[in-house]
Amino acid sequence: MDYRFYGWETADVRDARGLTPRDYYDLLAVAWCAETCAPRMRADWSAENRTLGQCSITAFLIQDIYGGKVLGVPLGDGNYHCFNDVGGCVFDLTSEQFGDVKLDYSDCPEQSREVHFAKQEKKERYQLLKSLLQDQLNRR
Repeated sequence: MDYRFYGWETADVRDARGLTPRDYYDLLAVAWCAETCAPRMRADWSAENRTLGQCSITAFLIQDIYGGKVLGVPLGDGNYHCFNDVGGCVFDLTSEQFGDVKLDYSDCPEQSREVHFAKQEKKERYQLLKSLLQDQLNRR
């Protein structure tokens, strides 16, 4: 597999199953869908840009698996693009949605699950993605 997400080269942390973030990227690539995309971005979601609108629910799901922190790159419009830091192993499974734009992953604030999941629709998208990921894990 040719990975292009930020940090893929060093994303070597392993969970209890022995899976790395690259393994989870492969599983999530099948699970990400229009229904798990942020509603404001859904019209632009496509199979060619699967990671669009998936950042926070993906980052918090990955935090459930590995622990660590969910951090956010300020986007300048009041929103944050979420990514993971697991004991210094920094990776962003949904960075491809930005194409050739390089994000600045330095000095990013920690993101709160409570703040992000205050929106019911986001909590529901997270639950759906979690279920779809579990389906993929069950097929392994």
